[in-house]
Amino acid sequence: MAASLKGILFDHDGTLVNSEMTHFEMWEGILAEHGVQLTQARYQQHYAGIPTSANASDMVARFSLSVPSSQLVAAKEAATRDFLVQQAFPLRAGAYDAVTRCHASGLHTAVVTGAGRAGVDRTLTAHALGDFIDDVVSGDDVARSKPAPDCYRLALQRLGLLAEQCVAVEDTEHGLAAASAAGIPCLAVPTAMSEHHDFSRAAGIFETLDAAIDWAMNECRP
Repeated sequence: MAASLKGILFDHDGTLVNSEMTHFEMWEGILAEHGVQLTQARYQQHYAGIPTSANASDMVARFSLSVPSSQLVAAKEAATRDFLVQQAFPLRAGAYDAVTRCHASGLHTAVVTGAGRAGVDRTLTAHALGDFIDDVVSGDDVARSKPAPDCYRLALQRLGLLAEQCVAVEDTEHGLAAASAAGIPCLAVPTAMSEHHDFSRAAGIFETLDAAIDWAMNECRP
């Protein structure tokens, strides 16, 4: 566990913003065009919190689609762009206070996401969080997205911090796996989409972001 906390690394989708239902609806519409009915239960089981490219590859194989996964990726990216032109994803309850509180406490803050950068930029601008985030690492910055640890390792490098000086906050098993593989203690704040995930490797499991930050402040600072 972090002996002297210096940084909080926040996941984006599902952790800072309520976006998983929107992502489900996008994939539901895309697959419907190929004659596949994607249920919410199946999305929760196989796709919630997984990067677009990995989801697309699985969908092509699972549903025996006669199109390349790149076509699904392009459709999903287009749907996401269209959504973000109209609006930002809404913040998860307590997200603004969690980020600003960490910043006010002198902690380094970063958003570490397996998704593309555009969604994070829209969130930071629309919800006036840009001044409180020191860095953003997205799936655009690494060759391997979550659950690989690359994005977290890059965040540590950019912030000039060691893994044991940080805590990650994630909402899915896949994000937890990425942080854990990078050696970073991870706090899980599951959503309805991810509550069935295996969080046994988490340093703690919390119902709210506020509770997770409370724990980090109390347990990881001298």
